[in-house]
Amino acid sequence: MKELSKRCWTEINLSIIVRNYQIYKNNLPENKKIMAVVKADAYGHGDIEVAAALQKEGVTDFAVATIDEAVKLRQSGIKGQILILGYTPVDKAEKLTEYDITQTIPDQYYAEKLSQKHLPVKVHFALDTGMNRIGLDADNPDYCDKIIRKYKDELNITGLFTHLCVADSDDQESKRFTKNQIEKFERVINKTADLNLPYNHCLNSASGLWHDCKKSVFARLGIVLYGLKPDYKNSLPQGIMPGLSWYSVVSMVKQVHAGETIGYGRTFTASKEMKIATVCAGYADGYNRMLSNKYFVLINGKKAPITGRICMDQFMVDVTDIPDVEMGTKVILIGKSGEEEITADEMADCIGTIGYEIVCNISKRVNRAFVN
Repeated sequence: MKELSKRCWTEINLSIIVRNYQIYKNNLPENKKIMAVVKADAYGHGDIEVAAALQKEGVTDFAVATIDEAVKLRQSGIKGQILILGYTPVDKAEKLTEYDITQTIPDQYYAEKLSQKHLPVKVHFALDTGMNRIGLDADNPDYCDKIIRKYKDELNITGLFTHLCVADSDDQESKRFTKNQIEKFERVINKTADLNLPYNHCLNSASGLWHDCKKSVFARLGIVLYGLKPDYKNSLPQGIMPGLSWYSVVSMVKQVHAGETIGYGRTFTASKEMKIATVCAGYADGYNRMLSNKYFVLINGKKAPITGRICMDQFMVDVTDIPDVEMGTKVILIGKSGEEEITADEMADCIGTIGYEIVCNISKRVNRAFVN
């Protein structure tokens, strides 16, 4: 990594991500394949690099959110199935066929518009089993069957899928709801069994571990691939760990006297003589402003509490009790230092969000370094 990049950067350990994939795969029934979800730049971990590492391990199926993400993967040399889970404007149909990309069909109206292009676009029909986001209404399997058959000769239908929205929760109501979603999905699969669609799938990261559906060819491995939890209360299989660490450096250290305030809005007042360090990261780098006055970073193996509001490009921390802090001292935003560790899941829990958002929001100006 170039010296110039050492202001604010992440290190993504591809070996850890591959190991997470292997551990997860070993926790699945033998007949289940894995579709690696690498949307949103592989949740901030680098889509091309992660997909290439997984392809070497034998992964042939990938999921993204947009056509631009799909084309980027294809142009980088990724082979096999690339499924767009989200919306693509119908006027991009030629690009879908040009790059051999599979498109989600969210409803009948979209299917009709896409079929009018008279192109053999590969598609997966989404089924709505209770999330009420996209998909044909699986409460009416006869309707789903009718629509799917209507377009079987006009589109290249290769699969059906749904999303299980509370599979990461272990309360009884959530378990009941997930079971009901799977049953709805299976009813539509049974209705269309004679079509011999090869890629029907409903399992996500969480349900692949804690639920089962024999009709699901894939488990769509997303957040767990990166070593994070679908829900903060979840326990992951032993050996799965975060693949991303996030670092910055100290730009200056100064003494602050009792009664002085720190940062925008003067939200922190020093109650005593303090040693304050300025860190080269801020909300423009994706470091969440909600962490102001609530959280900490790690410096020299010790916790340094955030003092004052996080700025766009910098924030301040208390290093009064931490020795040997000076300009250029490394700061851990996510990762380990000595016996201490900060995870995206723990950071997210502090501000009432999820680890997904923390890693996805690390901005493009933060340099990525890939290590093994």
